[in-house]
Amino acid sequence: MRRTVFAAAIVAAIVAIASPAMAGVEAQKVFEQIKGLEGLWKGTPEGQGEEAQAEAATIATVTHRFEVSAGGTIVMETMQPDTQHEMINMYYLDGEDLVLTHYCSGGNQPRMRLNRETSTVAELVFDFDGGTNLEMADHHIHSANIELREDGGMISRWHAAADGEIVGGMTFHLNRAAAE
Repeated sequence: MRRTVFAAAIVAAIVAIASPAMAGVEAQKVFEQIKGLEGLWKGTPEGQGEEAQAEAATIATVTHRFEVSAGGTIVMETMQPDTQHEMINMYYLDGEDLVLTHYCSGGNQPRMRLNRETSTVAELVFDFDGGTNLEMADHHIHSANIELREDGGMISRWHAAADGEIVGGMTFHLNRAAAE
């Protein structure tokens, strides 16, 4: 009898460990974390790749604004509000997934999904999942990582691709700012 109970406990533990629901993070919890970013963030840019490095060199300070809207069902992040480089990121739940759509100043709208298996509560990983107004050969944002630091700051990394290859990107080192 003891062996049967012990064997059943081991099987239950293995099933729990192997269960996809136990791996990584839950989209709803991550969405609540993103809602908690509401407010104004400021920081410095860092470019990866020749084009992005040149662009980052022309920008002393970046601003990101997070707003919860539509009855708490979306979070809108405005990058560089009121500038010619303004872009919008919309975060929203789609069933069990957290989706990020990037409305780029380049005129395309890549869509990414939270990779629940590789994300942690401190490092959110968003993988490419299609989009509109782009072909895979087009230069576009292909993936993103958001690192939520213990000191309350954030590192937001955006990876650009063309022809199916990562060709550069931008990293934003951000801290909460006083409302303007």
